[in-house]
Amino acid sequence: MISSKSQSDSVTDMTEYVLPQHANALGNVFGGQIMAWVDLCAAICAQRHSGRMAVTAFMDDVKFQQPVKVGEVVRLRARMTATFRTSMEIEVVVEGEDSRTLRRWPCVRARLVFVAIDEAGTPTPVVPMLLDTEEVKKSQAEGEARRRARLERAGS
Repeated sequence: MISSKSQSDSVTDMTEYVLPQHANALGNVFGGQIMAWVDLCAAICAQRHSGRMAVTAFMDDVKFQQPVKVGEVVRLRARMTATFRTSMEIEVVVEGEDSRTLRRWPCVRARLVFVAIDEAGTPTPVVPMLLDTEEVKKSQAEGEARRRARLERAGS
């Protein structure tokens, strides 16, 4: 059994082309579509890290910064920010891109918590994230603080 996994082992990049069926009457991609892509990207990241199926347990507040229009590209990058006993916190950064000029802009940033499950659908332990750099150690500590805050909010 692996004792820990590097943060870089599970980084997941996705690229989506915005088509008319993804957009509202203003030609901007639906927020719900962006959220679906965010969830999918994070799920792949969680499964890469845990080696298990993983289900969404929580999504932090999502703030839409700038729209992405039909004909533009949505770029998503998910990375593990913290691991716990059976759950993992993942950050997904979303950018819009004009593929003709390669100009990029911030669209969404979200944090999600996934729980690894076994074949019976029962939460199962995950491999800890390798705390091999100061940046990763800080990410884990901040994730633990966010987890405590989530649990406090859920208990109230």
